[in-house]
Order: sequence, then C-alpha cells, then structure tokens
Amino acid sequence: MPLPLLTPALREQLLANGRRSHQGEHLDTPPIVKLFTPDGAATWLLTEIDPGEPTRAFGLCDLGLGAPELGYVDLGELAAVRGRLGLPVERDIHFVADRSLSAYVAGAQAAGRITV
Repeated sequence: MPLPLLTPALREQLLANGRRSHQGEHLDTPPIVKLFTPDGAATWLLTEIDPGEPTRAFGLCDLGLGAPELGYVDLGELAAVRGRLGLPVERDIHFVADRSLSAYVAGAQAAGRITV
C-alpha cells in the first residue's frame, strides 16, 4: 500500500506556512516535503498549502523538462499522476531540507532541474 502524499503533521506544517503567507508575511522557508515520480523525472518541493483552498500547494515544481519554476499545484491532481510505468507520485520519506526555498530555486535554475 502506497504512503499518503502528506501525513497529518506535514499537512499542518504546510498549512501553518500558508496561513503566515496569507497574512502577508514574506516566507523563504525550507521546503517541508519532497514529492517525486519514481518512474519519471518530475519533482515537487512544497513549502505551503493555501488555507483557503487546502488542496492547493505552493513550491518549486519540476516536470523534468529542464524548466523548474515556482508555482501552485493541486494535490488531488498530483495523487492522480502516473509515470511512464504507471507508478504514482510518492513522498520522499528521507528528505530533509538543508536550505531555504530560494536556494533550491537558484540551484534548480542553474542546473535545469531540482537538485537536493
């Protein structure tokens, strides 16, 4: 049985960041969660969930096409994504961010992909 994309604790951390951002606070926090396609090149580093739209997450998105970018992604749509071999998106349970989101963005723009 696959792991859920987000545990309740991760979801709460993402929502807490979303509430702070929604209140106008400029955030450059480390990503909370890394999602990826195990049979593809897509990766998402998420920092927050929109408290008004709790399926909408924000972070660094890389579809494996050489153009990673900041943006919003729908968690329900991610749960439905399948890679080339039909495998679903997974959460990297070993991921621990070691820098801010802006540092990941700078690295991804230089490399053309997310590097962790």
